[in-house]
Amino acid sequence: MNVIRLLGIRDTPLSVDEVFSAIGDHAAGGTTIFVGTVRDHDHGRSVTRLSYSAHPSALDELRRVAEKIAADFPITALAAVHRVGDLELGDIAVIVAVAAPHRSEAFEASRRLIDDLKAEVPIWKNQAFADGSTEWVGSCG
Repeated sequence: MNVIRLLGIRDTPLSVDEVFSAIGDHAAGGTTIFVGTVRDHDHGRSVTRLSYSAHPSALDELRRVAEKIAADFPITALAAVHRVGDLELGDIAVIVAVAAPHRSEAFEASRRLIDDLKAEVPIWKNQAFADGSTEWVGSCG
């Protein structure tokens, strides 16, 4: 069975239950799920909402990142989904999940998955602040 169970860039709400179901595996002794949500502040400024945009290659880049994680760690399952479009405070922006035989492997792979996703997948956010200003923030360098 393929280790990469679910990848997506979506303009609809994300589901923790869907991601958790996708990585279910009887060989896994540890499962980690990271859920990134829209917070009400950034660098001391009040955030009111944000919008994510993705380059057309974003899903291909997400797959490349996932394949690297699957090759570098002894995991049994992996999933990553990111939302695009307009999001409100508290909305889920990203979910990554990893199942592995042991918890330490699941934690390490999950941390690297979210870090590499943010650094390498061409997704950008536009934050709207309470003072009416906006700011583009690159999720990848």
